[in-house]
Amino acid sequence: MSETTSTNEENKLPLNGRRAIPPNYSNDEENEVPEMEAFGLIPRGFNPRDYLRVADIYMFKEPQEINKKEHHTDKYYNPKLIVRRGQAFQIQIDFNRPYQPQSDQFWLEFLMGRYPQQNKGTYIPVPVGGALKPGQWGAKIIHRENNSVRLSIMSSATCIIGKFRLYVAVLTPYGILRTRRNSATDTYILFNPWCQLDAVYLDDEKEREEYVLNDVGIVFHGNVEDVKSRSWSYGQFEENVLDACLFLMDKAELELSGRGNPIKICRVASAVINSRDDDGVIAGSWNNSYDYGVAPSAWTGSVDILLEYYSSKQPVRYGQCWVFAGVFNTFLRCLGIPARLITNYSSAHDNNANLRMDFFLDDEGKVDTRLTKDSVWNYHCWNEAWMTRPDLPVGFGGWQVVDGTPQETSDGMYRCGPASVQAIKHGHVCFQFDAPFVYAEVNSDIFYTRMEKNGTQVVENIDTTRIGQLIVTKEVGGDGMMDITEEYKFREGSDEERLALETAVMYGVKKQSIQDTTYQPQTDVDMDFQAQKAVLGNDFKVTITFRNKSRNSYTATTYFSGNIVFYTGVPKSEFKKHSFSAKLEPSSSSSFDIVIKSSEYMRDLLEQASFHFFVTARINETGKILAVQKAVMLDIPTLRIKVAQGCAGKETSVIVEFTNPLKQTLENVTLRLEGPGMLRTIKKQFGRIPMNSTLTWEVKFTPMRAGLRKLIASLNSDALRHVYGELNVQIQKP
Repeated sequence: MSETTSTNEENKLPLNGRRAIPPNYSNDEENEVPEMEAFGLIPRGFNPRDYLRVADIYMFKEPQEINKKEHHTDKYYNPKLIVRRGQAFQIQIDFNRPYQPQSDQFWLEFLMGRYPQQNKGTYIPVPVGGALKPGQWGAKIIHRENNSVRLSIMSSATCIIGKFRLYVAVLTPYGILRTRRNSATDTYILFNPWCQLDAVYLDDEKEREEYVLNDVGIVFHGNVEDVKSRSWSYGQFEENVLDACLFLMDKAELELSGRGNPIKICRVASAVINSRDDDGVIAGSWNNSYDYGVAPSAWTGSVDILLEYYSSKQPVRYGQCWVFAGVFNTFLRCLGIPARLITNYSSAHDNNANLRMDFFLDDEGKVDTRLTKDSVWNYHCWNEAWMTRPDLPVGFGGWQVVDGTPQETSDGMYRCGPASVQAIKHGHVCFQFDAPFVYAEVNSDIFYTRMEKNGTQVVENIDTTRIGQLIVTKEVGGDGMMDITEEYKFREGSDEERLALETAVMYGVKKQSIQDTTYQPQTDVDMDFQAQKAVLGNDFKVTITFRNKSRNSYTATTYFSGNIVFYTGVPKSEFKKHSFSAKLEPSSSSSFDIVIKSSEYMRDLLEQASFHFFVTARINETGKILAVQKAVMLDIPTLRIKVAQGCAGKETSVIVEFTNPLKQTLENVTLRLEGPGMLRTIKKQFGRIPMNSTLTWEVKFTPMRAGLRKLIASLNSDALRHVYGELNVQIQKP
């Protein structure tokens, strides 16, 4: 007796005065379900074997079987059943004798987490009945033969996303008999972009192929004048990735009952993708030192990062914006939310959301780094997720900006979104979440302001077109670039654009007025700046051109400054200073060349090999100041990949080659190679590569599936990073 009392004590739920049931954050935890649930005292002669009993349950869960094929989940490397909500799937139940509808009664039970409750959607009893209703739980028998019945089961189009435990319950006069706990019948239910009743429904098949099923993407980087691209392996179908993605929701402590709502999932995921304030997936580093971790540019995809986090539960080092966005994209596509990775060129990081970037100049016209706090990133990557927004007025559903890179806090945590792209375009930044911050990233103006000795601020120049110059994503069905700038903003200078801006200002995103400053633009002299194509390790030339449109002769005192910068626009070091006096003849142009030597920049080079040039010129006769800035990317050598003809199930080999173009030996070289669906990431360390010598690495592997796949490689070393190579490989059928 004492023994049963003590177990009953343990099974009692803790009470804390507010709720009888503790919060339910874990998809993995479970409690035991009784195999016999008695209605009262059981008579002595009762034998469960006398009643209908389940001998076996067959889930049709192989990739080639009906469920995974029809639910577009056949690519997941996962032995369990994976289906999408709001769509019927089939199972077969084998009983110990033929099922007799007149006398036998059974039903299914889907359970999730601990303390499953029907009103929370974590306990779902599914009766076996007649017709199935679209988007509502139900089951009906579609075939009976001997001792077996085949069921078609419909799940709700709003049900929770995650892993459910399945039981079959049989009614007897004395109680309910349940099947034993069997993890082989666990069922994952995902979002369903193919189902019209689902909040993530997308009506274009080509877009669903791209934004849900494509496991390789393109990251656009570089700068607006020199767009560069590289492949990224999302790997959302790889082994254990689905479990790792579900674990992220546990980690973010999202209640199970909230996991059917893509808005909530995106919001908590944008916080847990970065490690700030919650020990999330990736630790960011923007200071060029990556001790005890991997340089952000060395990653070739999301799988290694997610699996390392899932096993260690510790933030993975290190990431920058495209790494956060790549992993976030994997998470969204893996759960079935259509998602794409976006690059915004000349992205404003506006500290105070006043829609204005302030660059302060000193007396000589140089940027005063003490006063200038805002920065312009060469590019910034975020994600868009597709969903309805029933919490907003009609018209603001569709693509939503979500950003996992920690920049500013939102409701006390580093997270951003989901913010409606449509709301950003029209300036309706009053709608949650974080629309003002995203609006500023794509739509700020840059003010060049000079501080005079007496404290007055003189605005020398206002640049209204530089920020958010180009917003792009990968095209549907190809590797090219799709320009989506007009989805975020009306054409610069158009009436609609000014109206959207006034709307944003009305909603409290303030553009500071110029009344406390004086602005007298320089009109009769223009200054332009061009850079020759710059290759890593070589000298190159920049040209400054003045156009004097007036009839006066002028002289211009010109300052030229070259900085090595992080792609976030923050300078690391000034490597070039040059000043000269220019004579400007009336109604004519004059050009001045400056040579940038490799010996000047190689020592301090950062991983993205990005320069920021700033030119200011004072017209001595009028005191007016001209300012122009430009980012220049160095061309970095690529890796060459060669592969013999591949055939599914047969060993083949791939060769990666790299020639060191620098006038120095590369130390601590690491190569990475991966091919989603073909080859898990392999790493190899090479001590050094002397100048002008070629490294060759051969890898043997056996591709398992036929079709067009992609190999992605990266090289990382102390002096050279951001080196990539990729190759499309057609794997033949055996």
